[in-house]
Amino acid sequence: MKLAVYCGSTPGNDPAFRDAAFALGTWMGENGVELVYGGSKTGIMGAVADGVLQAGGAVTGVVPDVPAIRRRMHPGLTTLVETDTMAARKARMIELADAFLALPGGLGTLDEITEILSLESLDLIRGPVLFYNLNGYYEPVKAVFANILNSGFGKPEYFAAVHFPENLEDLADALRELK
Repeated sequence: MKLAVYCGSTPGNDPAFRDAAFALGTWMGENGVELVYGGSKTGIMGAVADGVLQAGGAVTGVVPDVPAIRRRMHPGLTTLVETDTMAARKARMIELADAFLALPGGLGTLDEITEILSLESLDLIRGPVLFYNLNGYYEPVKAVFANILNSGFGKPEYFAAVHFPENLEDLADALRELK
């Protein structure tokens, strides 16, 4: 299985985010789950990749021709996929992945994972969408989704594949069900 992971290229201000990303990466590497991600060596992105690689797993970095991103490229990528633009990067990651996961991150993370949800609502792609709700990080997103439904701007089936695991055990269980 290939898991697209969207997350911050910075570490955030809670060390638990980086630690959880590394632990997830370690679990992925030990369980044959290939990482598909933005290719960075820094922040949460670098931590999950380091975990996968140290556990002997495969890491595919999808890197656009953006100088600020290329400077942070992870040196240990198993596979490098280069794209011309950020839009092409997002499309290529979607093509490569069987499931989608958001770890804590910023605007880029939200942009990428909500695009997945939009495409799924149009039946253009299929795959579980997980938000790692570590320390309640994605509680506001859950509230927005509830508001979308309550306000009549979405249907329950748009969110049927969305899960909010709160710890690695629950996240691993969700991923095991996909294999």
